[in-house]
This record gives sequence, C-alpha cells and structure tokens, in this order.
Amino acid sequence: MTGHEVIVERLQAIEEELRDLAYDRLRDSADSPELLAEERRIHQARRAIEKAIRILSAGGGDTDVD
Repeated sequence: MTGHEVIVERLQAIEEELRDLAYDRLRDSADSPELLAEERRIHQARRAIEKAIRILSAGGGDTDVD
C-alpha cells in the first residue's frame, strides 16, 4: 500500500465521521439556527475531503464516495 493510499483510507474515515456529525446536527437543528449553520460548515468540509479522495484516487481504482 502506497503512502497516498493510506491517506485516502484515513480521509475516507474522516469523511464518514463528518457525514455522521452533519446528520446529527441537521436532525437537531430544527430549533437552532446555530446548529444549522454548523451543519453547513461540516457539510462543506466533507465535500472538500471527498474532492481530495477523488484527486488522490484518480487512476488508482474504485472509491466508495457518495
């Protein structure tokens, strides 16, 4: 396993954690504009990580990024 493959695996784990956190914030945000704003920031960070995964994985096989 190459160095960037290790990083891709770590980024995938972080992306999953951010996805879970974003869903938690979204579910809890019905009465809190602050939580909704936090969910949006988390979602933006998750998209950036997804992009990094795609870039690092280009030509390196399949990835499981939704």
